[in-house]
Amino acid sequence: MVDVVEIERTDSRTNAAPRKTWERAEAEALYNLPFADLMFQAQGIHRANFNPNHVETASLLSIKTGGCPEDCGYCSQSAHYDTGLKATRLMPRDEVVAVAQRAKDAGATRFCMAAAWRSPKDRDLDQVCDMVSAVKGLGMETCVTLGMLTPKQAERLSDAGLDFYNHNVDTSPEFYDKIITTRTLQDRIDTLAHVRDAGIKVCCGGIIGMGEQVDDRLGMLMLLANLPSHPESVPINLWNEVKGVPVNDSAERPDPIALVRLVATARIMMPKSVVRLSAGRQYMTDELQAMCFLAGANSIFIGDVLLTTKNPQRDRDANLLDRLGINSALA
Repeated sequence: MVDVVEIERTDSRTNAAPRKTWERAEAEALYNLPFADLMFQAQGIHRANFNPNHVETASLLSIKTGGCPEDCGYCSQSAHYDTGLKATRLMPRDEVVAVAQRAKDAGATRFCMAAAWRSPKDRDLDQVCDMVSAVKGLGMETCVTLGMLTPKQAERLSDAGLDFYNHNVDTSPEFYDKIITTRTLQDRIDTLAHVRDAGIKVCCGGIIGMGEQVDDRLGMLMLLANLPSHPESVPINLWNEVKGVPVNDSAERPDPIALVRLVATARIMMPKSVVRLSAGRQYMTDELQAMCFLAGANSIFIGDVLLTTKNPQRDRDANLLDRLGINSALA
């Protein structure tokens, strides 16, 4: 059995380098701890590295929707499936900046821009770099997700002032080819390396509820925790129901306690990473979200829509954070 006390002593110190040598047996032992013991350890590590009463708030905008050539089996934006979603062109810069300003006024500190591409063309990247610089000028942190990048493209985004690049691994290496065939897992890891080499922070997580097993969820965490550098942000998404995609045939909503266990395990394995409750929060009760915050989640997306799916309304989020005594303003 894993020596839980030893893990806590090693990883909860703020001046200790996070481990990147996690073994499967260790991840399983953590996840399967008695619930109170798991929560106690996760909360201790969380407090050693973050303000436990602060949650980061970010806003996400689809700047180019639909028509994606990838066949990700969960995605409403894939051109392979009839999901009823109409493809759009890249939004004009001024419209994006106006949305970012409204998000800032509503309390968001980070603005994320997503485009449904396999990889951006250089002419499109020109426009995205312009958006990044403009949003940065509002005093917000910037993040984009544009698909695969070359080293040169990553450098251009860095020069534009980009803070974060989102590129999820989605699931475990073992489950990956059951949901995606047009892009390999190694393609994703290569893009993460290009982003890191360009000096951009990494936002990388995955999706649960697509029919994967607990072993796959832990495999995803191990993949992230054993990267050369841990992602600065780790989004954990609950799969949003989408008509017309293959994942409908295998999807199963995770048990709420299993979700909390996963968040706590992520917090312990990646003690200095921000763990974000991302898509699917509309399926979560206030009590479940509170348990996830206690387990170490410390970021959410605000706004009524995430790309093409629903998100809790701003008033509900504000009410919940207020009742929990959690501050979402920058410290």
